[in-house]
Amino acid sequence: MEGIKEVFHASFTTHVYPVHTHDAWTLMLLDTGAVRYELDRHERGALVSGVTLLPPHVPHDGRSAHPAGFHKRVLYLDGSVLPEELIGKAVDTPMLVDPLLRQRVHQLHLALDDPFEASSRLALITERLTHHFAGTSPVVHADPTLADRLRQLLDASLPSGISLAEASERLQTSPTHLVRAFSRRFGLPPHRYLTGRRVDLARGYLVEGRSAAEAAVLAGFHDQSHLTRHFRRVLGTSPGRFVR
Repeated sequence: MEGIKEVFHASFTTHVYPVHTHDAWTLMLLDTGAVRYELDRHERGALVSGVTLLPPHVPHDGRSAHPAGFHKRVLYLDGSVLPEELIGKAVDTPMLVDPLLRQRVHQLHLALDDPFEASSRLALITERLTHHFAGTSPVVHADPTLADRLRQLLDASLPSGISLAEASERLQTSPTHLVRAFSRRFGLPPHRYLTGRRVDLARGYLVEGRSAAEAAVLAGFHDQSHLTRHFRRVLGTSPGRFVR
């Protein structure tokens, strides 16, 4: 996915990482345990309550702080998703105790099979990280037509959809401005609107007598299980029971 180089989930008890570097930003959640590590020769720690961001090209190691070990979820972000000038700030304060940021990173892990949703969530995460380290607040743009123009793009792109980056380029604004403007205007984020429109398409194909597998592909879902998951969330039932 654009902006994410690698996803890594792992549990460790005795493994000790030697000193190493990455060419990506390392965005880590701990689900259990705690981690001790040295970052740029300074002793640091990672806890379940926080979000840890390790900058690219800065040496660090890692080991469990407790005998029971730890479970982590890591996103390796492309170096371009955050400004290079934040590296020093991230070295000084690699762990942020921010419940909203943690929730957003968790939601991103759950959304990785949906490129538009994942891109939307990543944009909000990188914006929040940037403002944490830069000490600024998000800029609010008041273009009253932006949300409507995005909705027109989303409708015109069905069933295949459009990427958030492409929509941002066409509308000449940032991804975060698009997501915020759409959510303010319509009361739901653009990825959820797009999924709802695809569910509507699938309903029509099912009513026509097409199979759930065929309806899924025609409506822009990856496969039948992808359709079923979103169909249940939106309509409270499975495609098969809906037809019956």
